Amino acid sequence: MPSQNAVAAIRVSTAKQGFNGDSPEAQKEQIERFAAARGITIKEFFVFLESASKELQPMQQAINYCKDPNNDVQLFIVKSIDRFTRGGSFSYDSLKRQLESSNVSLVDIYGVISTQKVNTLEHLGVKYKWSEYSPTKKAELLEAERANDEMRDIMSRMIGAEVRYTRMGFWMRQPPFGFDSAKMDTANGKRCILKPHPEEADFMIKMFELRAQGTMSDQEIVDRLNKLGFRTRVQTMRSMQDRTQIIGKRGGKKLDLKTFWRYIQNPIYAGVICEKWTDNKPIKAQFPGLVSYELFNAANKGKLVIGEKDGAMFLCERPTEDRYATVKGARNAEFSYRKIVMCPECEKPLFGSSTRGKLGKRYPAYHCNKRGHYFRVPKKDFETTIADFVRRITYDQAQINELLTAIETVWMQRNQSSLDEERRIETHIAGLRAKAQALVDKIKLVSSELVIKSIEEDIMQTESEINIFWNTWRICL
Repeated sequence: MPSQNAVAAIRVSTAKQGFNGDSPEAQKEQIERFAAARGITIKEFFVFLESASKELQPMQQAINYCKDPNNDVQLFIVKSIDRFTRGGSFSYDSLKRQLESSNVSLVDIYGVISTQKVNTLEHLGVKYKWSEYSPTKKAELLEAERANDEMRDIMSRMIGAEVRYTRMGFWMRQPPFGFDSAKMDTANGKRCILKPHPEEADFMIKMFELRAQGTMSDQEIVDRLNKLGFRTRVQTMRSMQDRTQIIGKRGGKKLDLKTFWRYIQNPIYAGVICEKWTDNKPIKAQFPGLVSYELFNAANKGKLVIGEKDGAMFLCERPTEDRYATVKGARNAEFSYRKIVMCPECEKPLFGSSTRGKLGKRYPAYHCNKRGHYFRVPKKDFETTIADFVRRITYDQAQINELLTAIETVWMQRNQSSLDEERRIETHIAGLRAKAQALVDKIKLVSSELVIKSIEEDIMQTESEINIFWNTWRICL
């Protein structure tokens, strides 16, 4: 080959394969050796850490670079056809035609793809578009189909095994918030399970406990957990063009209502797997959850129920009731004894409401109507009668002692919960202080004013978080 300019494309299916398998470094070394032996100048290397079986091919970016005549590219070098695409013969032919339209030849280091063109009418000195062809095109298309078949076989084996193990109760995905991944020895080899996360699990357990108590609204629970230091898991973001390049981080945010509801309704926290791979049927996991079935059901207030019957799991949702059939609460701040005290005539709970007089004045009363009889007592007289009745009630000392014992038990439980929260806040404050000190030490190692300014902003933000948690801790104390 005469001296030519080339673009080299390197691809691995996943970041893990890129670091542990057919690494970009190994492919780059092979391509450089191939180019040096033939006097080819490589103008640009493109590295892709993603699958080439998608509809949007990762090689398109490198092809677009070759289309630009200002870049002066004559060759497009890849290690092999399966590194170029795994989309089959159609994707391969489509990508190669784009290169040919820009007078760029596709070359692989194994020699499957040839740049040679044969004209069937060359002996007559005539050439047409249809008379010129590549003698290796059939072999190339077969190799592209083989790469596609190989991808299908690999994915079928991998996904099939993951679906099978998921239905056996193991975990095959990223661990959800509150859990960590772990390996355990089973009859099926080492399989992945979930274990409580040392920091996140406490937040999830507290979340379910507060919801089950029913003394706080969902927004109050969210605010309480955020004050205790709840932050979503921080994840690394990588460039779509170069998966080896870290472009930032996401996460580390406070809890919001939508996320709270998603956590509360997720059965994995009760040790039950229910997803697409299980045909949306509940499967008892091979590991315990963070909360019991009873606590999960209480936190979901009967709208979502988990249980076990005759050795089989069940997960059911309460059907949504019509507007007219909605069950309303019995509690009313204005009528404290509404639906508590019974009617003396029909022995059914009394209602409470206020009627409006001709002058607009309201007359509150407890009443029982629409039951074939009429009973109505003004609210003031009714509550005075109840108060006189309660005042005359006497209690046995044994009953008083039992009540005091129950109150003491509940107080100790709540006090222990407060102590746990204090320790959690104290640990979080210590971590923030260590982070601030690390940032201070980092300033000593850099000289760029821009970097120093960025670190100083991080220090100020960390100090602000410390003050917030310190004030929260003082309130708890």
